[in-house]
Amino acid sequence: MGGDGIVVVKGGTIQPFALRMFNPDGSEFERSGNGLRVLAAYLHDRARVREAPFEVECGGDRIRMQVHSRTPEGSYDVEVEMGRARVGPAAVELDPAALDGLSRIAHPDAGRVAIVPVSVGNPHAVVFADTVQGPFDANAWHRLAPGLATHPAFAHGTNVQLVRAAPPRAIDILIWERGVGPTTASGTSACATAVAAVSSGRIDPGEVEVRMEGGSFRVTVSRDLDVVLRGPVWEVGTGELAEGFVRSLGAPR
Repeated sequence: MGGDGIVVVKGGTIQPFALRMFNPDGSEFERSGNGLRVLAAYLHDRARVREAPFEVECGGDRIRMQVHSRTPEGSYDVEVEMGRARVGPAAVELDPAALDGLSRIAHPDAGRVAIVPVSVGNPHAVVFADTVQGPFDANAWHRLAPGLATHPAFAHGTNVQLVRAAPPRAIDILIWERGVGPTTASGTSACATAVAAVSSGRIDPGEVEVRMEGGSFRVTVSRDLDVVLRGPVWEVGTGELAEGFVRSLGAPR
């Protein structure tokens, strides 16, 4: 199966813990909601944090997190304060002149596709199913998403989500992650889509259940678009990289 990415703690035991994050293709990215929550479980398991809130630094931002509990079966309940989201082309370094109008992009499967640009520390292009023109199914989505993710209008590429609102308090999403591809669950995608649903008036501010192929998250979005992500983390195993393998990568010990 492989992994969805790598989170590196750059050393030290004093908060804030400094992090770097890498995609499977080797590219470095700004932030991962799932990566942050997995890291919180890792730090808690090794007694480097307890149930009190703590901070990390990632992508130039300081992020506050908390492990609320751990079950005997190895499930952690983790909350991440993702900060204030931003909506609009400037938030994701999107060049509107490269699109057909401010928020639409042409695609052969869907005609003119409306997008909602959202930043939660990394870029997202949110597509609501009710704005897609013409026939559109899962196969068409998998043809649309990679083209959007690498469209030259986005200075650094973008993550892409297809969203169906389920008022009053839920949304269902499909995810295409930049540098990864189709993904069954993503913390920042959950946050970005909840923000898009609130900012577009489809869902009221407050807690939103974001339902994905890989499970559900609770995302709280305030009227000012401050975002809190909360959900479970399950430990599936531990291990160490062999010293010789690490040397072969040219990585610092």
